[in-house]
Amino acid sequence: MVYDPRMPAPGDCVLGALLEKWAGRKPDDTALIFESGESWSWAETLHLTRRAAGGLRALGVRRGEHVLSWQPNGREAILTWFGLNYLGAVYVPVNTAYKGNLLQHVVQLSDAKLMVCHAELAPRLNEIDTGALADVIVTNGQADLDRLAAHDADSLLAADDAIEIEAPVEPWDTMYIIFTSGTTGPSKAVLSSYIQTYAMGVEANDYLGENDRILVNLPLFHVGGTLFVMLTAANGGSCLIVDSFSTETFWPTIRQHGVTATCFVGAMTPFLLKQPPSNHDKDHTLRCVVTVPWNEDSLAVAERYGFEMRTAFNMTEISSPIVSGVNPKALGTCGSPRPGVEVRVVDENDCEVAPGEVGELIVRVDRPWSMNHGYYKNPEATAEAWRNGWFHTGDAFRYDAQGNFYFVDRIKDAIRRRGENISSFEVESEVTAHAAVAEAAAIPVPSEFNEDEVMVVVSAAPEHQVDPRELFHFLEPRMAHFMLPRYIRVMNDLPKTPTQKIQKNLLREDGITTDTWDREAHGIKVKRQKLGAGD
Repeated sequence: MVYDPRMPAPGDCVLGALLEKWAGRKPDDTALIFESGESWSWAETLHLTRRAAGGLRALGVRRGEHVLSWQPNGREAILTWFGLNYLGAVYVPVNTAYKGNLLQHVVQLSDAKLMVCHAELAPRLNEIDTGALADVIVTNGQADLDRLAAHDADSLLAADDAIEIEAPVEPWDTMYIIFTSGTTGPSKAVLSSYIQTYAMGVEANDYLGENDRILVNLPLFHVGGTLFVMLTAANGGSCLIVDSFSTETFWPTIRQHGVTATCFVGAMTPFLLKQPPSNHDKDHTLRCVVTVPWNEDSLAVAERYGFEMRTAFNMTEISSPIVSGVNPKALGTCGSPRPGVEVRVVDENDCEVAPGEVGELIVRVDRPWSMNHGYYKNPEATAEAWRNGWFHTGDAFRYDAQGNFYFVDRIKDAIRRRGENISSFEVESEVTAHAAVAEAAAIPVPSEFNEDEVMVVVSAAPEHQVDPRELFHFLEPRMAHFMLPRYIRVMNDLPKTPTQKIQKNLLREDGITTDTWDREAHGIKVKRQKLGAGD
């Protein structure tokens, strides 16, 4: 028996136990709604989850094993996740935009023997070394796989929901592994417990309750999507799961389904502000939104549409340690530390800096398992991040005398576009694969939507010339859509430090120069692939 009163009980945070609880208390109430219009009550959710657990068990999945899920938001992604966690197995989702070397890295690192995969993504597996992966359940169609055993979608669901669990799933067990974007090297696999997800969801968003219906429009391979689904499972409310944010359908969706809460990231806020004003702007059910970043546009959208806005700071590795109240007055703030969390802004020696000075944000909590418990198969990175007993975020912050914390910049070389953290390391790796490129630096440049655009600065290999248009078309089939550069600049030599490291700070200061190629100015548009279109 656990005597620590700070530890949540399984019925408060473990997914399977939560489904059992709500199916018993309110079996007929709506739990999940999908973009297709399909909806599940709590009783149906439990029944389908148990069937999914049975189907996965029949394919050999056991407690603690890692299973990959490579799917867009939808019923099959939920069935995979819920079925795995019901068994006590570990859900390992993969970004649907991944391909090539980045896909190979995460598949091999996962050690998974089984993947549940959307049919339109499956052919990409034929192009990589899939490591230990042996079996693939193909959903939403059929696919030919060269070296892997393919199973049809029926394999995901057993005939009935009769299943015995090997041992109770505990709050500190690993719930999922979500991959970082690889800001300073290859993507890392973050180990997250049920308690961490509970802290990130319920404790950091205690203004949401059983009567709320949450719109989940962020992907289930990011914590921005998973935390709100788990928050719904914890508080017994309901959620509507869609594939992505759409300006055109956002308000009709809110009104049709009675949505009361959601999350805005990146360009979502300015996109909504650019909509033509209407007498119906405040005619909706939405009452609260958490948004990042917090700026003038955030205040303007809250006032125009008449809902409460909050902001926060979070990462895959932590649990929303900094949160704000409603419509904070300090523009640019992320809020203040929530109860149970300590944060500091420190110098390179982990010594705290004064208010107003910039340093690295580090975090610790007062309860075990409330943040990540390491990077899978990467003890060096785990030790580095957790040095001196604090988790080092790698992000530059400052704070004021009133206790407000402000994000300043990324110490890690990340770029954020369309809600995605992009690894400059990964972008540069693909760019330098081109025979004409000697060196490359990927940097962020401002866009008109309060986020970054990707710019690549390159130098040519000896006896070669770099054609920006040709380089872009070389990258297009190799990279996720959100990673593709908008701007390409060719230089004779990239600026270097005395130790021959590229001085990205000088390139950022230069920004978009007169000799920079802009693909949009040349009529080249990039759009996210919509899986299942026309089905």
